[in-house]
Amino acid sequence: MIPKQVERLQTKISNIKRTLAAEKRKFGCYDDSRGLRYLPTKYFVQLQDYKEGLTYLRWFSKNFPDDGGFPDFLFQWTIILFKCGKTQDAAKKAFETFCANTYLFDKFFGRPITPILKWEGSNLEVPGFTEYLDYSSGQAELADFSEWLYRLITSEVFKSRCDKYIDIHKQLKTESDWETRRYLIMQARQLQETI
Repeated sequence: MIPKQVERLQTKISNIKRTLAAEKRKFGCYDDSRGLRYLPTKYFVQLQDYKEGLTYLRWFSKNFPDDGGFPDFLFQWTIILFKCGKTQDAAKKAFETFCANTYLFDKFFGRPITPILKWEGSNLEVPGFTEYLDYSSGQAELADFSEWLYRLITSEVFKSRCDKYIDIHKQLKTESDWETRRYLIMQARQLQETI
């Protein structure tokens, strides 16, 4: 990356931080309906500035504690945690990423995406959502991350959790009883929270 590109990305990050700070001053809280808060992680990964990315994510967690984020944002968060040596936290975030979009890892590793007959819960999980993913396992700067992620997602423990998650969502696809659906959704949440 040439210095001008680095400078442009750093400027984008600064502008986003400044805009969010102005919203906080003006409204007493963050009114980020545009979703600016999700963009800096992408820029930190492009800059390979993982320590600053981690600092940003700590700020994000403190100021948006209930914000689940989008699959690509969670994936960038996973990369940053891994690159900062926080592999246990990265493994947890990888499972959150899987739950946000069960097709994303297939896209990252260049595997064909086969839709699963399951309750999607939102349009974010449909296979087309992964078409814009900016990352692939073939990127040299992500080689160590790709190797680690592959070992993680092919481990028996991770695969078992993913299978349980998908099974719950397959049941939700056909279940019409409200109480049973509520129980299944609660199970899926617990599976995500007890990583």
